[in-house]
Amino acid sequence: MSWDWFTDPDYWSSRLVFQRMLAAIYLLAFVAAANQFRALLGERGLLPISRFVRRVPFRESPSLFHWHYSDRFFAAVAWTGAATSAALLLGAADPLPVWANLLVWAVPWVLYLSIVNVGQLWYSFGWESLLLETGFLAIFLGPASVAPPVPVLLLLLWLLFRVEFGAGLIKMRGDPCWRDLTCLRYHHETQPMPGPLSWYFHHLPGPLHKVEVLANHAAQLVVPFALFAPQPVATVAAGIVVVTQGWLVLSGNFAWLNVITITLAVAAVDGSLLPVPHPEPAPAPAWYVGLVLAMAAAMVVLSYWPVRNLLGRSQLMNYSFNRLHLANTYGAFGSVTRERHEVILEGTADEEITPDTEWREYELKGKPGDPYRRPPQIAPYHLRLDWQLWFAALSSRYAAGWLPALVGKLLAGDRAVRTLFRHDPFPDSPPAFVRARLFHYRYTTPRERGETGAWWVREPVGTVVRTCRLAPDGSPEPLGVD
Repeated sequence: MSWDWFTDPDYWSSRLVFQRMLAAIYLLAFVAAANQFRALLGERGLLPISRFVRRVPFRESPSLFHWHYSDRFFAAVAWTGAATSAALLLGAADPLPVWANLLVWAVPWVLYLSIVNVGQLWYSFGWESLLLETGFLAIFLGPASVAPPVPVLLLLLWLLFRVEFGAGLIKMRGDPCWRDLTCLRYHHETQPMPGPLSWYFHHLPGPLHKVEVLANHAAQLVVPFALFAPQPVATVAAGIVVVTQGWLVLSGNFAWLNVITITLAVAAVDGSLLPVPHPEPAPAPAWYVGLVLAMAAAMVVLSYWPVRNLLGRSQLMNYSFNRLHLANTYGAFGSVTRERHEVILEGTADEEITPDTEWREYELKGKPGDPYRRPPQIAPYHLRLDWQLWFAALSSRYAAGWLPALVGKLLAGDRAVRTLFRHDPFPDSPPAFVRARLFHYRYTTPRERGETGAWWVREPVGTVVRTCRLAPDGSPEPLGVD
């Protein structure tokens, strides 16, 4: 029996570009983890890993941290992952034997899986599972000495299909504004983390918003089927995915979701279009063929659950059916909020609360706060606290397990928590009181923007956490006043 079909040298260059892009995303993810974990998950964090692993067994969240946890060990894991990813980005694994290449690519996957599985709500985003599933498949792509294995390329396309088609279906089944083409009248203003151009996107003429929605439906519900077509159709389909994802990169901040989707699209591109010289590939070792085929068979079996989800009436969005985050279901914005609210944290150094109390605002790095501050470009970096505060503004129940603890950390002047903020209004000593208020935000009109220079108009609408001071036990103590 001939095994010539097993590899396809026409995708040698595509594999190289895919691997470099994936390594860059891994690097970014590990650096973000190293920068933010102490405040969010550390021994004195808002949701400590040490507490989580005591109540959740290994079989439910496979992770190295079940064997040992300390902040120093987490930092070692994160920076080891970053160093390995940087080496992969520079092509250090390309000349290795097949077995060594597979082992090196397995390192960031194992390390990041260990982080995600204990990351709790801070790592509950769809792009975490997407990175893990993509990273798992990348383990089996092989080094430069062999041509890319066709089963792995097909599985990458199947993953991209689920990302795009799942997102398209959840929209058509969800909010009616996707069907009447009006969702983008609201989305650019109410999305979790607007970017520098989001204000301009919001003020596009109404007909162009309808064109945006129609283009989205075509890209997510029609184009994914063409990814499996012969060349050059598959390359054209991949190009459409790249363009539409690039549009999303310009219009908002969605961590590395769009960038990794673009990376997956590279797997469908005809490698002859990428002028990268490469050696004549050697035959794939028999053990490697068997390993890839066994992995592919396992992935086909695991795909039963996301397929059933896609075909079912109650489609889940961004859900993992197993603890290894393989063969997941994806999708985003099945519903679109019509109005924007923000949780604003404020503190005061005054020893007594009076009508004249001066409240100073904590400014986060990415989410809207100061109306005169232009929304920054954050993606593909991921600011986890900023994102979770967007959910907290939708409903306080999303933050019930950690927002009071955050207030307590601010009252105590916790150094790690303070690094999550762009501006700490109390750099020398912690505040006497802290509160969290809910504000309604809307974009300024072009006229208002010209007259005031502001990007947002806001007004207070309620209280999320009542005015608190630090209790003797270190917890926030509400005063019973707002």
